Amino acid sequence: LYDSMEGIYENLDKLKGKQLENFQNFKEQAFMSKDLATIVTDLPHSFHVDQAVMEEPNKEDLKALFTELEFRRLAERILGETIETVAKPAGEQMDLFATASSTEPAAEEETTELKNLENTPHNYVLCDTDEKISSLISNLEKAKSYCFDTETTSLNVWEAELVGIAFSLKTGEGFYVPCPDGFDETKAIVSRFKAVLENGSEKIGHNLKYDIQVLKKYDVRVTGPLFDTMVAHYLLHPDNNRRSMDVLAENELGYSPVSITELIGKKGKNQKSMREIEIPIVSEYACEDTDITLQLKEYFEPEMKKGKEMELFTDVEMPLILVLADMEEEGVNLDSEKLKTYSKKLEIEINEIEAKIYEEAGMKFLISSPKQVGEVLFDHLKVSDKPKKTKTGQYATGEDILQKLRTKHPVVDLLLTYREVVKLKNTYVDPLPELVNEKTHRLHTSYNQVVAATGRLSSDKPNLQNIPIRSERGKEIRKAFIPRDENHTLLAADYSQIELRIIAALSQDRNMLEAFRSGQDIHASTAAKVYGIPLEEVTREQRSHAKMVNFGIIYGISAFGLSQRLDIKRKEAKQIIDSYFEQFPGIKIYMDSSIQIARDKGYVETILGRKRYLRDINSANAVVRGFAERNAINSPIQGSAADMIKLAMIKIQAYLKDANLKSKMILQVHDELIFDATKDEADELMKKVKELMSQAMEIDVPMDVDANTGDNWLQAH
Repeated sequence: LYDSMEGIYENLDKLKGKQLENFQNFKEQAFMSKDLATIVTDLPHSFHVDQAVMEEPNKEDLKALFTELEFRRLAERILGETIETVAKPAGEQMDLFATASSTEPAAEEETTELKNLENTPHNYVLCDTDEKISSLISNLEKAKSYCFDTETTSLNVWEAELVGIAFSLKTGEGFYVPCPDGFDETKAIVSRFKAVLENGSEKIGHNLKYDIQVLKKYDVRVTGPLFDTMVAHYLLHPDNNRRSMDVLAENELGYSPVSITELIGKKGKNQKSMREIEIPIVSEYACEDTDITLQLKEYFEPEMKKGKEMELFTDVEMPLILVLADMEEEGVNLDSEKLKTYSKKLEIEINEIEAKIYEEAGMKFLISSPKQVGEVLFDHLKVSDKPKKTKTGQYATGEDILQKLRTKHPVVDLLLTYREVVKLKNTYVDPLPELVNEKTHRLHTSYNQVVAATGRLSSDKPNLQNIPIRSERGKEIRKAFIPRDENHTLLAADYSQIELRIIAALSQDRNMLEAFRSGQDIHASTAAKVYGIPLEEVTREQRSHAKMVNFGIIYGISAFGLSQRLDIKRKEAKQIIDSYFEQFPGIKIYMDSSIQIARDKGYVETILGRKRYLRDINSANAVVRGFAERNAINSPIQGSAADMIKLAMIKIQAYLKDANLKSKMILQVHDELIFDATKDEADELMKKVKELMSQAMEIDVPMDVDANTGDNWLQAH
C-alpha cells in the first residue's frame, strides 16, 4: 500500500489504533528487520562472468576426487572409465572426521585397492557335464551349510525363467550349473538338486525369497534353516536401504563384484537377457555372487551374535521368508469386472465434481495444477487473508492446507473430494485389474521385509497396505477382493488396539493395564479418567477426544496438534493432555525414559530386541531432534507390533501345514491377516487363528483379536 518501510512512516497519520501504536513503538526493530532482510549488492568481489563459461573438466583432478569419494558410477558416466576406490579392511567403518596423525603424514598412509575377480584367487567351476553335476550334488549332500543363487531372465518372479544355479560351499570356490532354454529340460536338471535343496542343511543367499519362488516353478520347495544376507544387513542397519550384494561386498568386504550392467547392459531396449550371455561368462559372474554372499554371511553372523539380532533373525525373520513366499505364490482372487464397472462410475462422478468446481469458482481452470488452484482460491476467491506459500513462491494447496479451509468456501470441499476420487481411480481401481497374473488369474503382491526401519512389512506391485478403508468409496475396492470360488470364504482377523496394548505393557501404567485386563472400552475408560467422571457418563465427543489422545500420544502429539485435530482451543487441548498424564503417569515415564535411552545408547529396542538407531536424537536442531524423540517413543511400539504379527504368521502357517488344511493365508495388511478359507474349515480356522494371534508373543496384556468371514474382504473385515 505504501511501497516501502519509509513510505509507511511518511503516512503514520493514516494509521489507527493498535497498528499505529506498534509502528510507533517498534520503529527501530522494523528498520533493523528490513536491514537484515535486504540483500547486499555492492560488496567488492573479483568474480567475472566469463569465468562461468563451461569448459572441459580437469580429468586428472576429477578422477582423484571421484576415487577419494568412491563415486564409481559418476566416474563411468563422466570420465568413461572404471576407477579403483580405496578399500577399508573388512568390517572397519570409514571415519569421516579422521585426520592424519601428527607423527605420520597423510601422504604416507597406505591405500588398498578393492579386491575383485581379477586380483583375487578363486576356483570357479562350470558344471556342464553329467560327471561334474553328480560330483557337485555329492558334495552338497555332505554339507551342513551352503550358498546358492539363481540366474534368471527377469527380476519379475512370475515371468522369470531359470538360466542356471550357482553354489558355493567355502570361500573362494563356486560351481555353476547352466540350464537350457526349455522348461521341461530345465526342470529335469533342477530335479537332480531337489533333494539337497529340500534337505535340512542351511541355505545361504541374498534375497532368498526370490530364489525360493523361482525354484517353486520347477517343483522344488526349499526348506531347512535359511541365512539371508540382505535381511542380516537390515537387522544390523535398519535405516540404511542400500542392500544390494554389490554395495555390501564393497562396504563390508572391500570387494568389487562384477556388475550386472557389465554383462547385460543398462536398462532399456538394448539391454540383453542373461540367456544371451556366453555361458562361461555367466558362470564366472554367478559363482562370484555365491562366493561373496557366503563371505558376507561369515561377516554378518558374528556381528548379529553381539546383540539380540541373531535370535530375532533366527526365530522371526528367516522362518518368515518361507511364509511370505507361500503367500505371494498363492495370491488373491480379484473381481476385475467389478472394478472396471466402478471405474466408469468414478469417471462420471469426477466429471460431475469438476463441473460443480467450475460453477462455484465462477471460472474454468486446470484442477490438477496446484499453481492454478492456488491462484483461484487466494487471488480470485480470496478464501484466506494470509495464504501460505511454498519455497518456489506459489500458493500452498496441499491437503492439510485445504482441510483447514473447508468451511471458508464450498469449492474447497469439492477440490478435496475431486482429489480423493481421482487418486482412488488412478492408484487402485484402474491399475489393480491390470496387475492380475495372466497365468494364475490372481493378484500377487510382493512383501518387502527390509524396507521399514520399524520392522513392519510393506508391499508393492501392488501396494495393498494403503488401500483406503474409512471412506465409502475406498470400501468399494475391498469388495473386489473375493474368495477363490463358491466353496471358499474370506476370513479376516486383526488385532484390536495392538499399539495401545503394547504401550500399556511397555509402560506398565497401572490404570491402562487395569482397563485392558478388565476388558473395558479403553477410549471410554481414558475419557472417564481424563474428565474425572463415571464411565457410564462419558459422551461420544469425550470418547472421541480421548481416542485422539490415546493414539496421538504414541506419535508425540502436542497441544497445538491436538487442538488442530479436535478443532478446540489450544488451552483446552493442553488441559486434556496434562490430565491424561496425571491419570496415566506410567505413559509419561515411558516416553521420557525412551528418549533418554535413545540419547544414551543412540538407539531404542522392541520387546524382542529389534533396534532402531536414532542418530539425530542429540541434534542441536530442535525440529530434527523432535522428530527423533517421537521415533524413540513410537519405534518400540510399532516394532513390537510388527514382531508380534510376524510371529503369528509363522505359527499360523505351521498350523495350516501340520493340520493339512486346504485353507490358505493370502494377505497381511498392517495388523490384519486374510485367509482364503474353505467353508468347511472356516469355523475351526477362525478359532485357531484368534488363539495363535493372541498368544503369538509373551506379553502381560491380553491381546484381543477380531475375526469374521464374508464373500469379500470388506464383508469379512
